Amino acid sequence: MKLDFEYGQGLLSAELPANTDVFIPGTTVADPAYIPEDKLEQAYLESLRRPIGMKPLSELAFPGAKVAFIVPDRVKGGEQATSHRKLSIKYILRELYAAGVKKEDVRFIISNGLHPRAKPEDYRAIFGDELFGEFWPTHQMTSHDSEDPDNMIDLGTTRRGDPVCMNRTVFEADLPILIGHVQGNPYGGYSGGYKHCATGITNWRSIASHHVPEVMHRPDFTPVNGGSLMRSKFNEIGMLMEEKMGHPFFCCDAVLDTNSRQIAIYSGYAAEMMPESWKLADKRTYVHWAEKKYDVLVFGMPQKFHYGDGMGTNPIMMMQALSAQVLRFKRVMSDRCVIICSSICNGYFHDELWPYLREEWEEFQHDHMNILPDMNRLGEYYATNEEYIRKYRFANAFHPFHGFSMMSCGHIAEMNTSAIYIVGAEEPGIARSMGLKTRATFEEALADAKKKFVGDAPNILALPQTFKLAAVHLCMKNPAEDCMDEYGNHPCGCC
Repeated sequence: MKLDFEYGQGLLSAELPANTDVFIPGTTVADPAYIPEDKLEQAYLESLRRPIGMKPLSELAFPGAKVAFIVPDRVKGGEQATSHRKLSIKYILRELYAAGVKKEDVRFIISNGLHPRAKPEDYRAIFGDELFGEFWPTHQMTSHDSEDPDNMIDLGTTRRGDPVCMNRTVFEADLPILIGHVQGNPYGGYSGGYKHCATGITNWRSIASHHVPEVMHRPDFTPVNGGSLMRSKFNEIGMLMEEKMGHPFFCCDAVLDTNSRQIAIYSGYAAEMMPESWKLADKRTYVHWAEKKYDVLVFGMPQKFHYGDGMGTNPIMMMQALSAQVLRFKRVMSDRCVIICSSICNGYFHDELWPYLREEWEEFQHDHMNILPDMNRLGEYYATNEEYIRKYRFANAFHPFHGFSMMSCGHIAEMNTSAIYIVGAEEPGIARSMGLKTRATFEEALADAKKKFVGDAPNILALPQTFKLAAVHLCMKNPAEDCMDEYGNHPCGCC
């Protein structure tokens, strides 16, 4: 069987055994039907006018009301003309204006959290030409700056003791509106809902209460599910924001398919809306397909995806990407599972986007740093580095603490595999410095894995387009064989 896998800016071919199974999201198992374009307006208006757990916008809005839209960055959600962000805002504005809200009282905040603050071209891609042309020239669009002391407000701590700071513009709004995506996420099951505000409009200290080893390396975190401690922390942080604001967020979330088309629209109070939206999202995201456990996973890593150009070549970001797949596929992995992944691994760190990661990678090679969690003690040191913070605020770089959340995730691959092979590395020493094995070809890697880890007749799962399409969380065909269900329970009775 000949298959092509992502590699740099192109593809790398592999000759795999004829009995290799192949899974491609949205193709191998079809997604639930998406809403036809000519029915989208009706779907949005029905959702907005009959929200779950709270009054509709026509009753919440009033003349003089200050409105803050909290909108996801470009990491996911699609940028087509009919994307959820573009359409939801269009129809919500129509409802607000009808209730007397003035255009000048509307603000848009991109909820980038510790991600890079948006460039002008990002705003245009996210909002579309019409909204961009209407609100950008009047300075009504901005990107969350978690290090701006004048526009952050300290809300204290959750009952668990987690610190919570939030964007002041959102806090002071009469009507804060969360635009979210119910799309599979390795961190807590889904994006959207309270995850959106708990990561998008807070600061690094709040995010450090959940994107750290003591949360991400717990047995309830892998495989990905909606019942982890991390998900509980998201909910607690979001609810504290609502308590301190004195009113809830109005959420408008869309369940999206493989191509980021809307399957369904859910609006209302996050605490009640999220569980309802997850019921349908589970059918698209937790795919019960595998009839056996797999000893080898094969996929490829492009240079540019998800977090930006260089993710497939920067060694710390590579580890995060590998671990994200373990989180998604752990239910169908055998105890001896090996990953074989192509990456050009050419030494491109993209220092402008991640100005601190080269230094952190070099630090990892010294001072008794044996595994990635050993780096966590340096988190605050890097997170408070003034020059890295300035690059986050003013040069469209990631916040320096983001690297530590990536390292916390990055160790999960080592925790749950026998070995990981990187195929086709131009600078193989970089991959080896992260504990990865290197081979020139897929065939050489598979031969070595058979000899050392998986035997002569391993079950192999090939995953073309892993980082090109919206991923699923793959499960056993018989749910009783899963080590963990969608909500953290153990149907197999192993725990």
